Amino acid sequence: MINTLEKITQNIDNFSKSERKVADVILASPQTAIHSSIAVLAKLADVSEPTVNRFCRRLDAKGFPDFKLHLAQSLANGTPFVQRPLDESDSPESYIAKTFESSMACLNAARNSLDPQAVNRAVDVLTQAQQLSFFGLGASSAVAHDAMNKFFRFNVPVQCFDDVVMMRMSAANSSANEVLVLISYTGRTKALVEIAQLARKNNAVVLGLTAKNSPLARVCSMVLSMDVPNDADLYLPMASRLTQMVLIDVLATGFILRRGSTFIENLRKVKEGIKNSQFDNPHL
Repeated sequence: MINTLEKITQNIDNFSKSERKVADVILASPQTAIHSSIAVLAKLADVSEPTVNRFCRRLDAKGFPDFKLHLAQSLANGTPFVQRPLDESDSPESYIAKTFESSMACLNAARNSLDPQAVNRAVDVLTQAQQLSFFGLGASSAVAHDAMNKFFRFNVPVQCFDDVVMMRMSAANSSANEVLVLISYTGRTKALVEIAQLARKNNAVVLGLTAKNSPLARVCSMVLSMDVPNDADLYLPMASRLTQMVLIDVLATGFILRRGSTFIENLRKVKEGIKNSQFDNPHL
């Protein structure tokens, strides 16, 4: 169900100039709007009170009190996604706030859209694999390397590729007892689609961490997808990378729990094994 702030964001270009002023004030500080009277909100937006009422009715509210109720419910249900693009004039306080708000909101949206049963099936194939391979290009390559770092300690052969030629060779040599995890936010990279098809011909399991109904999703054996709002800025694909990395953490956690207490004890031994490579923490 779309919450009130998402409705405002999606309809931002359809508002009149005056209604857009109301929208901007609410998006900038939803809590202020909730605790304001219609007169105060109208003054903050530099519009008339009838304009505020008209804005509320555009969002299927009966009036301003009803709108505030819907807005409060949206905030109570979790961090809403508010598209607040970065701007050259942003102060450090502003771009810090926007970056954290966008990241937290996207993580919340991703969590709510993730299918637990699909996660459970993915953990099934990961724990049964005799070898794991993580593939990622561009921003997703960092996620693939992070996945290798996590799964490397699980006592299963694991590798990571961020080069198309190496990916093709790995897929060509894959077999039915291997799982290839292809990571792509958009799922529209032609090379990854071709690599998935090549691995499927060898009966390898291809798990796509990608967009639902994307070209890549259609050729994978199984897919984990999340509904993540598009990144609001043009500078860095921050939110998509964060959600992918948290999904890797989810799969790694499921892997550990599925293996049981004996496996967890082995992880403690691994941690002890690398303890001497670090300086002691004087605060512990």
